[in-house]
Amino acid sequence: MGSEVVRVRAVVHGRVQMVGFRAFVIRHAGDAGLAGTVRNEPDGTVEILLEGPPYRVERMLDLLREGPSHARVDRVDIEYAAPTGSLPAMMVAS
Repeated sequence: MGSEVVRVRAVVHGRVQMVGFRAFVIRHAGDAGLAGTVRNEPDGTVEILLEGPPYRVERMLDLLREGPSHARVDRVDIEYAAPTGSLPAMMVAS
């Protein structure tokens, strides 16, 4: 795997706002050493941008499909893109 890095944009649908979803993402992505942002969208979804080693990003995507205990994840839309290296350490985006 070496220094390979992937970038993913994930949009999580379901009951994912006001249930600690952003804190869940920040904790797990931060623990995995992933860079990125997470934010609530006006349509009720949560958008997550992630960059990091493929196996860590895939593990994070598995966690997004589960969500925190009070969430209900209906689906996760995933788009892969070329990494830019421009994402900060995991944080809430405004």
